[in-house]
Amino acid sequence: MEHNMITSASGWRKVFAISGDENDNTSQISENDSILSGIAAEVFADYIIEKKASPVVILGQDTRPTGRAICQAMLKVLVAKNIRVNYPGIIAAPEIMAYGKSASGFIYISASHNPIGHNGIKFGLDDGGVLNGTENAKLVKALNEKCASPSEIERIKAILSEHKSAKNANSPEEARDQANEVIARSQKSKVDAKSAYMAFSKEVISATGDKAGQEVLFSKIKQSISENPLGIIADMNGSARTLSIDKTVFKDAGISYYGINDEPGRIVHAIIPEPENLVWAASEMERLQKEGHSEVKLGYMPDCDGDRGNIVFWNEKTGKAEVLKAQEVFALSVLSELSYMKYLDEVSGSNYGKNLAVAANCPTSMRIDEVTKAFGASLFRAEVGEANVVNLARKKRDEGFTVRILGEGSNGGNITHPAAVRDPLNTIFALVKLLVLRDSEEGGKKIKGLFHIWCDSQNLPYNNDFTLLDVIETLPVYTTTGVAEERAILKIKTTDHSVLKANFQKIFEEEWNCKKSQLSSKYGIEAYEAIGTNGTEENRKLTDYSKNGKGGLKILFTGKDKLPLAYIWMRGSGTEPVFRVLCDVKGNNSAEEHELLDWERSMILKADNL
Repeated sequence: MEHNMITSASGWRKVFAISGDENDNTSQISENDSILSGIAAEVFADYIIEKKASPVVILGQDTRPTGRAICQAMLKVLVAKNIRVNYPGIIAAPEIMAYGKSASGFIYISASHNPIGHNGIKFGLDDGGVLNGTENAKLVKALNEKCASPSEIERIKAILSEHKSAKNANSPEEARDQANEVIARSQKSKVDAKSAYMAFSKEVISATGDKAGQEVLFSKIKQSISENPLGIIADMNGSARTLSIDKTVFKDAGISYYGINDEPGRIVHAIIPEPENLVWAASEMERLQKEGHSEVKLGYMPDCDGDRGNIVFWNEKTGKAEVLKAQEVFALSVLSELSYMKYLDEVSGSNYGKNLAVAANCPTSMRIDEVTKAFGASLFRAEVGEANVVNLARKKRDEGFTVRILGEGSNGGNITHPAAVRDPLNTIFALVKLLVLRDSEEGGKKIKGLFHIWCDSQNLPYNNDFTLLDVIETLPVYTTTGVAEERAILKIKTTDHSVLKANFQKIFEEEWNCKKSQLSSKYGIEAYEAIGTNGTEENRKLTDYSKNGKGGLKILFTGKDKLPLAYIWMRGSGTEPVFRVLCDVKGNNSAEEHELLDWERSMILKADNL
């Protein structure tokens, strides 16, 4: 049986809608896809049984229409394997991963930001994140073997149709009873999940597992907001976050909450939280401002599984709600959390800010290099893919670094330790902390606020009466291709990316010799360095581009002083059948960004036709 799934560590994905149309909102899946779901469940069941005695698995879904059918197939197979399952139903990705810490592992049905007809599967253990590439490869191998075996397909088909037991598992009657029990416990599982997520979120936001310490931070936030009210608008777009803790956690912090499109499964516009889809939140913010709700200054829109959310903010100068670019969102989050580490040092006299480091993906804008340098923090880069960045951060922590924040700046949002997945709540609270933790006096000691700490690192004047716009205007200025732009996506025929990159290298080196004097006179570009990222490894001064394989390839351009001025980047998507490209340029220079990106695109297309 051909499964046609993209099986990256970030998630297994395909179009599950029975019509095959990626924009179809049907809840029906084909018999083959039901069998495929059952096989995937058994693959994980076998994997978890080897690791844990009497395993407990959390099974959940986002609000995509096909999610329930996939979960039903998986549930039948899991209980047939005598695995205890907790099924909270619709649940946000960060929520299931927090809840999963109390179990042996989790299976999450979601295709993140992909169109509504897509769906997919994510697997994880009890560490709060998805399986890494090595472990995922084991599951992919088992999946492919089972899909190629007619007897395995027939066995899974029998379990699904008659609810028979799996080999060496419980009886059919016990399996049916167990499945019914799982459904009966569903509501309690959801309550338990929300409770676990709330507790974990407060730990992440405050950077401490001590409840008293958490209360200190939330009391400070609440006190500040009582003096200077803050409201947040959330365009839920029918996502899994409609049934999560957002409203409650904001209320606990004294923040006013306004939700739109908050009916589960009522997805009213495109799912990906890019600027073209943040206009709904911006429009609602402007409406509320006109009605006198001047406190509404931040807004967000999550994707369907609720792990990614980009930001809108109120611009006091223009009198409009504006969308923050994804790279700006990540830069602000990093600025805030690194400042927060320094702030905690001031408050407690501890060493939170010792050996600071940030992990980011390869196409994160170079503005993050400048932000981390300002705090004396190290910056490490991994290949695109949340699992790659998370595992790089873990590796660096093992080496003695304090990696408080990490993420994929190209996609926005952030991952804040000890979380191992993006979460819009953590992004929003990074901005909240930046806004409300201002200069104060504690125990007779003057404490600098987060923005003041950042201003000092940049030798910038500080005024305690600032807005988010004032913070944004202090960010290093870069011009970066947006990942959702049409220019950022190429359709490539060459399936062997090693061959494609070898061809690209030949073309690039020839064209560099022809263009370097022009690039020097026009943009100050004098030299370049090829950099490859594969998994958690970054390879500098790459001489053979073909060795980069399916990883990310960056050409970094430098000036006479050998400092970076721009880069072009490329990588085949691990979750979609496309080739992604991006350009990042120092300064406000869209003409240079367009020219370098067009050059990159033309060379890749030439390489594809060799």
